[in-house]
Amino acid sequence: MTFYHGLKYYKDDPDYPEKQAWIASRLLTLRHDLYQQIEKDRHPKSLIIGSWNIRAFDDGMPRLDESYHYIAEIIDHFDICAIQEVKADLAPLRRLVKLLGPNWDYFVSDVSEAKGGNNERMAFVYNTDRVFFRNLIGEIVIPREDLIAGEQVARSPFFASFQAGWFKFSLCSAHIIYGDDLDLRAQEIKVIADTLVRRSKKEDQVHVFLGDMNIEKEDDVVMRALKESKMTVPDFGPTNMSGNRYFDQMAFTTKGKAGLKTRLLRHATFDWRHAVFGPHPKVPASAFTEKQNKLGMSRIDRDGLLAHYKDIVTAARTKYKKQPYSDWPKSYKNWTTFEMSDHLPIWMELEVDYSDDYLRRYLK
Repeated sequence: MTFYHGLKYYKDDPDYPEKQAWIASRLLTLRHDLYQQIEKDRHPKSLIIGSWNIRAFDDGMPRLDESYHYIAEIIDHFDICAIQEVKADLAPLRRLVKLLGPNWDYFVSDVSEAKGGNNERMAFVYNTDRVFFRNLIGEIVIPREDLIAGEQVARSPFFASFQAGWFKFSLCSAHIIYGDDLDLRAQEIKVIADTLVRRSKKEDQVHVFLGDMNIEKEDDVVMRALKESKMTVPDFGPTNMSGNRYFDQMAFTTKGKAGLKTRLLRHATFDWRHAVFGPHPKVPASAFTEKQNKLGMSRIDRDGLLAHYKDIVTAARTKYKKQPYSDWPKSYKNWTTFEMSDHLPIWMELEVDYSDDYLRRYLK
């Protein structure tokens, strides 16, 4: 459960009237949506893995205080989450983990200074009550014979090994290079996936390949490289704000030395725009009952959101010596992507407890 005690320090913010009440109401609404979509139908013996490209986290002008609370609330509904686009300054990541609580820990990669690396890091944050680290962490090094034009992957894939109960697994987080060369993207995905599949034949663990793979279309050469990788690839659908790009993906090994060690239970994206920084441009939100409204949950329409944030954002931009937006209604959508992200988080639930099957081996 995320920490909320920090809300008490927001009482006297001259640039943000009723800050506490607004954030509390948005969190109540967000928690409702997360419960309905993730928590309510969770299997009692499972592991929920998330992946989220959190846009430029945190580069340029700092996010609003409330954005950290919303991001933490979402990640708290996963057991472990890979984060892409963590920038050089680790203070924002540490602030996020602090909000998640003392039962959360993290690992982070070095900054990628190579061409195309964009000075980014990758991170794993995980709930130590559900997952423990197995003391293996590093960056994937592609074998010489598989190098792409003699070069390693632009942003080195970040991997670490964990365990949930008896279930051993390794996460490999990637942020595939972006640009006009789709074949290069496909090659990066292929060499990473091939490496993980090859390792799965020797190691008693499930390998999960996840992250921002910069896949434009569900049938393009980049997606085909992933689907032809001999890994199981759930269909997450589009993960960008416009609903027409398939950037973020997960895939996992089901064959190899580990044998069939898991089963996919559920998978989905989570769209926060019904609860915070919305509204969703295409899908109407479910209405709340009068009782739910009295309990602090509410849906806010676009006009209400524009009115609420206009002066708050102007004050923040002035504080950091940035020009106010000349056309606030037009700028609002892009502004929200720097508060939350221009990507939706994806998650999958895996079955990880096969104790009964193991015990049945000893029945005569």
